[in-house]
Amino acid sequence: MTNTKQSNGPLIMIGILFFVFGFVTWVNSVLIAFFKEAFQLNNFQSLLVTSAFFISYFVMAIPSSWVLAKTGFKNGMSFGLLAMAVGTLLFIPAAKAENYPLFLLGLFVIGTGLALLQTASNPYVTILGPSESAAQRISVMGICNKVAGILSQVIFGGLLLSSAAGPANLATVIMPYGIMTVILVALALWVRLSSLPEVEAEETAEEALASKSSVWAYPNLVLGLIAFFLYVGVEVMAGDTIINYGVSKGFSMDVAKSFTSYTLYGMLAGYVVGILFIPKYLSQQKALNYSAILGILFSIGAVVLDGYLSVLSIALLGLANALMWPALWPLAIQGLGKFTKIGSALIIMMISGGALVPLVYGSIADRLGDTQLAYVIMIPCYLFILFYATIGHKKSSW
Repeated sequence: MTNTKQSNGPLIMIGILFFVFGFVTWVNSVLIAFFKEAFQLNNFQSLLVTSAFFISYFVMAIPSSWVLAKTGFKNGMSFGLLAMAVGTLLFIPAAKAENYPLFLLGLFVIGTGLALLQTASNPYVTILGPSESAAQRISVMGICNKVAGILSQVIFGGLLLSSAAGPANLATVIMPYGIMTVILVALALWVRLSSLPEVEAEETAEEALASKSSVWAYPNLVLGLIAFFLYVGVEVMAGDTIINYGVSKGFSMDVAKSFTSYTLYGMLAGYVVGILFIPKYLSQQKALNYSAILGILFSIGAVVLDGYLSVLSIALLGLANALMWPALWPLAIQGLGKFTKIGSALIIMMISGGALVPLVYGSIADRLGDTQLAYVIMIPCYLFILFYATIGHKKSSW
């Protein structure tokens, strides 16, 4: 009972940090639409927002582990928040100079801080509390993340995309990003001065041993890395392209600015399903199978249906994507032994799928002149995830 009480305080703090993750990450969908209008960009150029943001995970995943080994988890989270504050602060000179590359640099720095912050905070969710209830805690953190994402759409959509805000004016980002900078610095000081414990996961017997000489000798990990890369790519596509897609299909910006929220509501519904049904009524592997099948069906719907039904199909991908992260993770690292930590770092690097897959979509959309048909690239992504869920994760050797 004492342990539960002791872990509640740190978990509330981690929940607040996951709220920050969600707010900062999902505001990108608004920025994509905003910058596209302000700088008169094509689809590919506007999606450099996601590329600059998510490529930082590929760059920072392994360095983050080194930084945390030197600083400890608590100081590492504080440094991550300060790095994010530097990134948000860069938006002010970028707006004054009307410089798109400087905005992208700011997004890369924000992503760098977020990569460090996530690498430090994720272990707390599993360590602070019984291992058998870790999945529930992960789902609760996911809810904090997506509620923040929905709020970011309401706040920034209203500030930057509503008709009341008028034509896209870069100066309108100065005040909200200035406020975000102050909040991030305050959070960094709060974490630094907090009594958040330094926790270390105990090495298990499995982690101390490994039957293979290289991390690449584990097919379940290598195929899992591809599945993670594709999953993050389609998740980011579903949330970050839907506003511009809605506008391209004739919806007004005042209507389309809410579309990312629909995707996030779908993800919230998925988390609730996870809390209520896994593992009592539904195994994580079965959840991954069903999620991949839903992803295939909704992707087909996005391509072949018209108008609002096509937009709704993209939004419902949020439901399909919600349970993939917690379901993929244990399958990918199963049996890695002493390679578990490097395997986990490689998985974090695969978040860079959010940088590259949407860019492929944007390039295809521009070449075809068809933002709807370009969504066809999601179908093979979900097909591979289904292959991994049913067959790929079971491979123990090449």
